[in-house]
Amino acid sequence: MPVTVLLVDDEPLVRAGLRAVLEAQPDIEVVGEAADGAAVIPLVRRLRPDVVAMDVRMPLMDGIEATRAVLRTIDDPPKILVVTTFENDEYVYEALRAGADGFLLKRARPTEIVHAVRLVAEGESLLFPASVRQLAATHGDAGGNREARAVLERARLTEREAEVLRLMTRGLSNAEIAARLVVGTETVKSHVSAVLAKLGARDRTQAVIAAYESGFVAPG
Repeated sequence: MPVTVLLVDDEPLVRAGLRAVLEAQPDIEVVGEAADGAAVIPLVRRLRPDVVAMDVRMPLMDGIEATRAVLRTIDDPPKILVVTTFENDEYVYEALRAGADGFLLKRARPTEIVHAVRLVAEGESLLFPASVRQLAATHGDAGGNREARAVLERARLTEREAEVLRLMTRGLSNAEIAARLVVGTETVKSHVSAVLAKLGARDRTQAVIAAYESGFVAPG
């Protein structure tokens, strides 16, 4: 079964470019388009895409509110890939906090666009560690978010879980973490699942943001 994608962007040329890139792949199918976040919910309910490629800046409902709406109202929601012009945009950080699985720059190469869609469709978060660190330092209340600190304190991560979370903030995959810790990949998956559950995080992106905002790791 191909990965199905819904494109949401108020610029027709951007949608056309993404469609051309994605539909050139035999395992990806663009099932619909929308020009504003306000149209996302009915389209997601009707088309059930695996991934929504979501612009952050749109006139009626931006990508942040649309992301929140999808995650709040849709059972088994699709993965959300934020598409943006500027990687250090405050909107990008807010979209990630709202639950987006990662972000993609509009100037990205076709191979990067395809890789991003496949990655989030498989359930992996699309993290660019340097960019997320800078976003956290610029737009997040790094170390000063009392709620985030309280969540980390209540989580009571084990020493190994804390180590896994630190490696997650550096953008390491499960396989890379396993190699670093000299354990099996399945063991790492279990640790990652435990970290997400204890933090109440939807995915790795949410866990990484919580780590920065709580002061568990420094963004610098």
